[in-house]
Amino acid sequence: MNKKLLPLTLGGLSIGITEFVMMGLLPDIAKDLKVTIPQAGHLISAYALGVVIGAPLLIMIAGKYPPKKILLALMVMFTVFNAFSAFAPTFNTLFIARLLSGLPHGAFFGVGSVVASRIAEKGKSAQAVSLMFAGLTIANILGVPLGTYIGHNFSWRISFAVVVLVGLVTLLSLRLWLPALAATKNRDLKSELNFFKKRDAWIIVFMISIGTGGLFTWYSYISPLMTDVAGFSAENVTYILMLAGLGMMAGNFVGGILADRFSPAKASAFLLIAMVVTLVIVHFVSFNQTLALVMTFVTGAIAFSLAAPIQMLMIQSAKGSEMLAASASQASFNIGNALGAFFGGLPLVYGFDYTSPAYVGAAMALIGAFFAFWLIKNNSAKAAAEETVIKEECIALH
Repeated sequence: MNKKLLPLTLGGLSIGITEFVMMGLLPDIAKDLKVTIPQAGHLISAYALGVVIGAPLLIMIAGKYPPKKILLALMVMFTVFNAFSAFAPTFNTLFIARLLSGLPHGAFFGVGSVVASRIAEKGKSAQAVSLMFAGLTIANILGVPLGTYIGHNFSWRISFAVVVLVGLVTLLSLRLWLPALAATKNRDLKSELNFFKKRDAWIIVFMISIGTGGLFTWYSYISPLMTDVAGFSAENVTYILMLAGLGMMAGNFVGGILADRFSPAKASAFLLIAMVVTLVIVHFVSFNQTLALVMTFVTGAIAFSLAAPIQMLMIQSAKGSEMLAASASQASFNIGNALGAFFGGLPLVYGFDYTSPAYVGAAMALIGAFFAFWLIKNNSAKAAAEETVIKEECIALH
């Protein structure tokens, strides 16, 4: 692994732990702070809201500085706010701490994606970005189960202390190993914001916000799916989540290869269609334990293989405003998180079983694929128009 990319992977690891460990700590936090588990679930929403607010806002504020300084500042914020979470005395203060902890999330991945693509070997930009997102997959395999175990057996506050420790290690690695790339010269925030006046920008935002929601209709309800439908014991859920994390790790690298070999738009369209098929299969086979485990790995792989392609799609579509656009894709991903959990839960409210969210996820992934194909069609039309203009200019010169 390129040592220059290791700080970004560590950043992904620390962010991944704090984002996903909350799902496993809800009962412990609810008991300690004397709230219900549904009330404790608002802490997940608080973090996601922080991501959506902080991703574009912090980039607009800090985008004129060199990327290394921005990443160091963001990781300082992340570490301090997670320390606040560890010592929060009440539910309300923890809610605020979680909101603040989410602020640097999207901006870190936005800036980190641009840095990774710049220091990558030629033709391997998406694979370099996938190495940063590998930190999220490692968090799901090791960090989240460890944090959940510590929270159950000792204290959920120690779990956040572990996040702080990883944040400090990330800060040190950023300081020592990340190259000092130059800041964007003559940065014009107004012209950067013009990216969001383009139709393609909103096509990508809708593709991510709706399409990746398919992942979260499945992942949000994977625990009851495995216990109530597949028949596993509650003690096995941690290992099942680790299996999903292994799938995410494998898919993350495959997605980077696909985006480099073909194009981010085509890779995104193909993988969203694959997600549709995968989620439909999940609906039909989850009653069988062996097939349920196989599809847990496969679904994790397919879903997370989208990470690098959609990030590169934003970067390549936003010349001159790459960091802002890349951070916006992370905000869109967290909107997908919220939409997937909400829409995936609707059939459960009406009495359907825990396989029904997979159908909702398939529908959301299909809508995301529609936007991906629309983008491909637009790009093809633009390329054809540009080719026509070039031909006309050549004819005029002769």
